[in-house]
Amino acid sequence: MNRRFLLVRRPNGMPVSEDFLLVEAPMPALPPGGLIVRNHYASLDPAQRGWMDDVPSYMPPIALGDAVRAATLGIVHASDNPAFAPGDWVRGSHALEDYTAVPAGGFTRPIDIDAVERPTLFLSALGGNAMTAYFGLLDVARPRAGQTLLVTGAAGGVGSIVGQIGRIMGCRTIGIAGGPEKCRRLVDQFGFDAAIDYKGKTSSVLASEIGAQAPGGVDILFENVGGDVMDAVLLNLAERARIVLCGLISEYNATGRVGIRNLWQILVRRATLHGMIVADYIPRFAEAADDISRWLAEGRLHVEEDVQDGLENAYPTFMRLFSGANRGKQILKIV
Repeated sequence: MNRRFLLVRRPNGMPVSEDFLLVEAPMPALPPGGLIVRNHYASLDPAQRGWMDDVPSYMPPIALGDAVRAATLGIVHASDNPAFAPGDWVRGSHALEDYTAVPAGGFTRPIDIDAVERPTLFLSALGGNAMTAYFGLLDVARPRAGQTLLVTGAAGGVGSIVGQIGRIMGCRTIGIAGGPEKCRRLVDQFGFDAAIDYKGKTSSVLASEIGAQAPGGVDILFENVGGDVMDAVLLNLAERARIVLCGLISEYNATGRVGIRNLWQILVRRATLHGMIVADYIPRFAEAADDISRWLAEGRLHVEEDVQDGLENAYPTFMRLFSGANRGKQILKIV
């Protein structure tokens, strides 16, 4: 049998458990030229919340009654493709289910788990979050030594890596996160120069604290949060600042319209705003993996993984992303 975590209702605001259903279904059939993958680990990401809405996006919405789409690591269970043999470890865009049928020509790729300390690194240090951080900062923002980089959602799987790469590039790095414990980890574990706790603060108070840490202005904003946090940073942009818009997690579960009040500062500061989708960089992932692997080996890059156990815990694990309970990259161990 194949356990599957289905989307059965479009969430209205914050997802509730009734929006999903864990079912047992028959084993999927092996598609011609394709694979059946036994999923072992799944990446849980804020972007999945957007895929649950029936709205235009860079990926089609998850159909009602389908398993929730997710990047996974797994082992080939059966193959009709000579490039894959049963027992091979692979990663790809699969789903929250025990077994996924992968058609010919999919994005599933082999991985060498003997080359890493643990398989989950392919979802954290070498996963989509790390690729987002690497290309969003280095290819889009193009940091220069001595510039000030501010990262919102800095304690998450993307933000924590952005800040560390910024430090490697010689930037002064400031992270915004929720709560004193996360802010402490930004400085002590991830090497940020400064951390600001946004919780319980108005946008104006937060803007003042950012200004104190970046008196010359923020040269690069790596934006993961949106809302009041982004509004506060916009009041502290340097001339010709670059904004990498990676996510808006504070707005994903909003039931009404959400807007940025201080967008006019982009005009005032002659800043640029660039939307970042990591799928645009898939052909260059090996380039990033080489650099990231070297930084890991040199001890210059630290990753934190939050691994929760059991497909039956898919809903509470997903919700950790929105409560702030997760510590680093959120991963679900399926088996």
